[in-house]
Amino acid sequence: MASAAEGDMEAELTRGLRWDFQDLSLNKLATSLGASEQALRLIISIFLGYPLALFYRRYLFYKDSYLIHLFHTFTGLSIAYYNFGTQFYHSLLCILLQFLILRLMGRTVTAVLTTFCVQMGYLLAGYYSTATGTYDIKWTMPHCVLTLKLIGLAIDYYDGGKDQKSLSSEQQIYAIRGVPSLLEVAGFSYFYGAFLVGPQFSMNHYMKLVRGELTDVPGRIPNSTIPALRRLALGLVYLVGYTLLSPHITEDYLLSDDYHNGSFWFRCMYMLLWGKFVLYKYVTCWLVTEGVCILTGLGFSGFDEYGTAKWDACANMKVWLFETNPRFTGTIASFNINTNAWVARYFFKRLKFLGNKVLSQGLSLLFLALWHGLHSGYLVCFQMEFLIVIVERQAASLIQDSPVLSRLASITVLQPLYYLVQQTIHWLFMGYSMTAFCLFTWDKWMKVARDLPARGEGTAERSGGQWGGGQFQAIIYHGGCVSPQVYKSIYFLGHVFFLSLLFILPYVRKVMVPRKEKLKKME
Repeated sequence: MASAAEGDMEAELTRGLRWDFQDLSLNKLATSLGASEQALRLIISIFLGYPLALFYRRYLFYKDSYLIHLFHTFTGLSIAYYNFGTQFYHSLLCILLQFLILRLMGRTVTAVLTTFCVQMGYLLAGYYSTATGTYDIKWTMPHCVLTLKLIGLAIDYYDGGKDQKSLSSEQQIYAIRGVPSLLEVAGFSYFYGAFLVGPQFSMNHYMKLVRGELTDVPGRIPNSTIPALRRLALGLVYLVGYTLLSPHITEDYLLSDDYHNGSFWFRCMYMLLWGKFVLYKYVTCWLVTEGVCILTGLGFSGFDEYGTAKWDACANMKVWLFETNPRFTGTIASFNINTNAWVARYFFKRLKFLGNKVLSQGLSLLFLALWHGLHSGYLVCFQMEFLIVIVERQAASLIQDSPVLSRLASITVLQPLYYLVQQTIHWLFMGYSMTAFCLFTWDKWMKVARDLPARGEGTAERSGGQWGGGQFQAIIYHGGCVSPQVYKSIYFLGHVFFLSLLFILPYVRKVMVPRKEKLKKME
């Protein structure tokens, strides 16, 4: 009996230890935090960049270049395996293919076009094969970052074979004169501070880091600890704010009966607040990764006119501009800066031969939409950005050229009111555009406006969107769709408002701008 009792106690102890171990598992921890395991792995990987950066500063700064490339490659591959398991082979395969394209095709237009087709084709095929109704954390998330890196690498390598005088000043900075080795391409691609969520940087800038040139004190490690900690602290502020508020401000509520039963102005204000808040998850990730880049020295961008070191080479956010500017163009200029700069440098400016700036801008936004994914919501979001920017520029030009409107806009006592109105319009229609971006699919953002069953006929279940890297939670309705009010009274509001202004403003300009002002403008 004693033996049986001891056996029972041993079994009970084993079960208890197994239960405790499960409680300590990553999945349990993620559940307790209200996130998914994949989201938690992503956050851990982003913050892991800080100890890796400290190790690099302490032991590898000014060491042999091959050691630095090996370190970046090994750590990046480890992060990829930790997050995506054996699916890390997708990035490895594309890097190997890119190296072969550079070596076999050389500095040719064929190499550039092949790179674009292969890398974008692989990414889009990945989107197609892994697509769901929600944004899940999978290998395609860092692969979209890698795709831009490798396309930019091919273009810079092509520019490196041209005559220096035929290149613009910007192209001269990024043109690659040497022939990158496989180890250099791998280290550039897998750099731990930017592999998962960016930012974008060029091969030449990366090689400056490897050579120890990105420091404010030549011959010594950079004095970048304090600037890095500032970005980290700011990122933590956004992380805490998002964590505390995310249970209360969700896109789920946009699809709920409570939202549709609210007044028109309530629905507008909720969309405004949600549109501002939903971007904070991106702000958090980019601020934290920027801190990693600054700590390594990659964020060094030279000195200002006062001789103070600048650490904004990898800045993806201008936080003050993002929070205070009342214009859509201000948000664009302050949000995802390096990706926008990449599109401008390698896509928009390369379309100069079209001779039409608006067309080049439209094609650039179409590229960005496809780069984000195959869901129709991305196309609608960037189509709205295109429309809003055109209308905003027309309105700004009208106010500037019209004497009456200029005097009215310059009244000091009315400036706070103008600012409040601008910010309200700005974030309301930012939320309007983000609705399609977050709901992804046609049946959620468009088809709900027609052929709907009576409210309550469908059943709902929560689907696996999570926090992090653009993650969202969505509601899938079986047997029915959500109430059409959000699309009729809110969603189409943006299209009606800005399309109306697009056609009305030219007529207003004819009335408000004197002919002599128009002639001066033409001259």
